[in-house]
Parts: sequence; structure tokens; C-alpha cells
Amino acid sequence: MSRRVVRQSKFRHVFGQAAKADQAYEDIRVSKVTWDSSFCAVNPKFLAIIVEAGGGGAFIVLPLAKTGRVDKNHPLVTGHTAPVLDIDWCPHNDNVIASASDDTTIMVWQIPDYTPMRNITEPIITLEGHSKRVGILCWHPTARNVLLSAGSDNVIIIWNVGTGEVLLSLDDMHPDIIHSVCWNSNGSLLATTCKDKTLRIIDPRKGQVVANNFEEPVALQEMDTSNGVLLPFYDPDSSIIYLCGKGDSSIRYFEITDEPPFVHYLNTFSSKEPQRGMGFMPKRGLDVSKCEIARFYKLHERKCEPIVMTVPRKSDLFQDDLYPDTPGPEPALEADEWLSGQDAEPVLISLRDGYVPPKHRELRVTKPNILDVRPPSGPRRSQSAQDSPLSQQHTLERLLEEIKALREQVQAQDQRITALENMLCELVDGTD
Repeated sequence: MSRRVVRQSKFRHVFGQAAKADQAYEDIRVSKVTWDSSFCAVNPKFLAIIVEAGGGGAFIVLPLAKTGRVDKNHPLVTGHTAPVLDIDWCPHNDNVIASASDDTTIMVWQIPDYTPMRNITEPIITLEGHSKRVGILCWHPTARNVLLSAGSDNVIIIWNVGTGEVLLSLDDMHPDIIHSVCWNSNGSLLATTCKDKTLRIIDPRKGQVVANNFEEPVALQEMDTSNGVLLPFYDPDSSIIYLCGKGDSSIRYFEITDEPPFVHYLNTFSSKEPQRGMGFMPKRGLDVSKCEIARFYKLHERKCEPIVMTVPRKSDLFQDDLYPDTPGPEPALEADEWLSGQDAEPVLISLRDGYVPPKHRELRVTKPNILDVRPPSGPRRSQSAQDSPLSQQHTLERLLEEIKALREQVQAQDQRITALENMLCELVDGTD
């Protein structure tokens, strides 16, 4: 008589649970744009959701603790002239988020710790380089201010957000629309999927595809979903992959191991309503006192609902085996170090005493001297025309006019900030 051997794993009994009604975010007009991104991004401070907006594109940013009904006049982040298609929080600064749009631009925003009184309309920087819509954003996991974007022009651009410069442009890697892009753990390689049904592993600094013929899959799993897009979220600390079908109503999760059969089905969390999108909290934003190993933010048509994944444990002590040291908010490299060929693993932190997000940190953009930049590519002018004293004089006059206009704009903004700060002080004094 044979006995069935049950595979031993501390994650066999992971269960999902939707948050109580008062912990959801209600009355949010989630975007109805037909795009394959998750429409939601979350970090230990904020929840950001792409929303419906007339005459352009917008997303809303809510402090994580601001649950319940969202005021219809809550300020939005607006600035794009067409729908926002993707958003991504910077892993090294919880107050910085990037947005990509149908208007071909990427904008990077500084979100204050306090709730602003008006819409945020001025990005820190606008990145222009794509010729068609930009639908994918992904920050580098270990290098400061390095951001990847991919557009419907089949081009991947890697930016230094701190200077606004293009570090790398990969424009001959994909013959068709790019569906998804992600970095490996130290940011040395990219994995991409494309409409040509090919998965590529790319070394971006060499500009080479290092692997794209994977022959046979190591495991094949049938997914009972509609023909909607799958949103995968991988947690390297627990080796669990969560698969959320966009338009589906379930989250399936699997444990990945080094031995055959490699992929082990754990369970399925199901609910009644389909998800319009899904946000995934970084490990440092979880409640370790409740053995929470993952938290999702599920978008409905008019609300966002947290879903918590927990390992049942009786002890109230910190569970070392569930929480190995995990990537923290400090970058391991500067942008120029990464570009020169250096690699570094993420700087890890312990979650033993919980994680407290650092206070507001500003992202400072230092643009290179415009006089040192060559004219943009286009119809080539003769060398004599470019270098003539008259041409240089015109350029200098134009720059001086721009500097004057910018100074006036800065002064006006300073006056506005001072007035707003005075209003804020009066309001605070009035509530004391």
C-alpha cells in the first residue's frame, strides 16, 4: 500500500483575505482606457491609481492611511495631454513617481507628504524621446534615478532622471510592440515580451540579446482565464509568484523551487468581482506582526480593495524564516556607475522592528549645460552656418530670453508657495 508524500513547505497554507469595507478606498473613477498595465502603484507611503480625466490624463495619489470614501475634489496629478497608461513609484524615494502617457512623454513627479490643496500640474522633469505612445515604465532596482520606458514605437529608452539625459536607446531589438519589460535583481539584464511571441533576455549596456530561444518550458500551467492579460508579481524573498488575470476575479499563486517540477501550485484567492488592475506592495510596506507576506490593491470600477496574503502562525514573535533581509530604499549605485559597467545587488534591510518610511526627500534634477549639447538631429546644416558668430549670437540671445522668463516664473512660483504656506499655517493655527 503506497502512501502519498506531501511536499513540505512553510507556504503551503498561505491564504488570502480581502480587507474590511472600511479599509478600502471608495468613489474612485478608475480609468477605462484599454491598456495592459496594472493601472495601480503602491509603496509604504502612497497609493496611486490612474483615473478618468477629461481633456488629458491624470492619476490620483492617496496617503495609504486615507481609507474610506475619497473626496470628489481630491487633488489629482495632471499634466499629460492624453491618457496616462502606466505609473511606477521610484524604489529609492517614496515621494517620487513616474507616469507614461499616450502623448509620447514620461513625466516624473514629486509628491508631498501633506495633501496638496490643488492639482499637482508641474512635473520635476518631462522626458521626451519616444515617437509614439509610452505604455511601460520600470525603475532600475539598484541604480539611483535610472528609469526605463518602452513605447509603441518598439523602442526601449533608459534615462538618467537626475539629468534628463538618455543613457541608452534600444531601438532595433523588437520587430513589433513590446508587451512587458522587467529588470533582474541587480539591474544587469532585462527580460522582455513582444507581440512576435518571443521572450528576450537583453544586456542593455552591450545592446545585445543574450538569450531568446528557450526551447521547451520547464513547467506548463493551464490558466482558467479569459483572453485578458496576466499580471505576474514575483516575490524573491519567498519564491512565490502571484498571477492576476486582468478582467479575471482570482489570484493564483505558485512556489518556485530549484528541483523538478520547479513550479508548485499553492492556492487560489477568488472573489466575486473582476479586477481592472492590481498594485503590489513592496516587502518593506507589509505588517510583519501579522505574518503578512504579500498585499495587493485590487481595482474595481469605482474602488480599490486591499487583499492580504498571510502565513498562519500562532507565535507573536518575529518570524525570521518568513522575512529575510529585503531591498531597502537606498540605491547601491549612481547612474553613471551603472552605465560604466558596474553592477551591485540591492542594499538590504531587516524587517525585524518593522519599517518606517523616511521623511520627504526631494529629487533634484541637474540638467547639463545646454550650450554643450549638439543641435538635435535633423536636416544637416553646413559647418560654416552652425559655427558662424551671427548664429552663436542668436543662440545666446534666445537663451538669455529663456533664462529671464524662467527667473520670472520662479519668482511667481515662490510668491505662490509663500502664500500657500501662510494659508496652511493659518489653517493649522485655527485647528489648534
